[in-house]
Amino acid sequence: MENNKKQSNKRRFVATVVSDKMDKTVVVKVDRTISHAKYGKRYTVSKRLKAHDEGNTAKVGDQVLIEETAPKSKDKNWRIVNQSK
Repeated sequence: MENNKKQSNKRRFVATVVSDKMDKTVVVKVDRTISHAKYGKRYTVSKRLKAHDEGNTAKVGDQVLIEETAPKSKDKNWRIVNQSK
């Protein structure tokens, strides 16, 4: 039998909710650890993104899994897939 599970090409990140003041939108912070090309020192780079939260369930401090999606608004291209406290 063939397995018909299709793996999506959408990017996914684990992020932390920073703000939940908007309706159906949360601001999340994604942290990446990278190393310097020449010196090798590791450091953290952060990026703040807006993600769609249909049920307004995410609160500040929650860890969420976000996935890339078609644009929902001018600067909201992510949606919450899964969340944990």
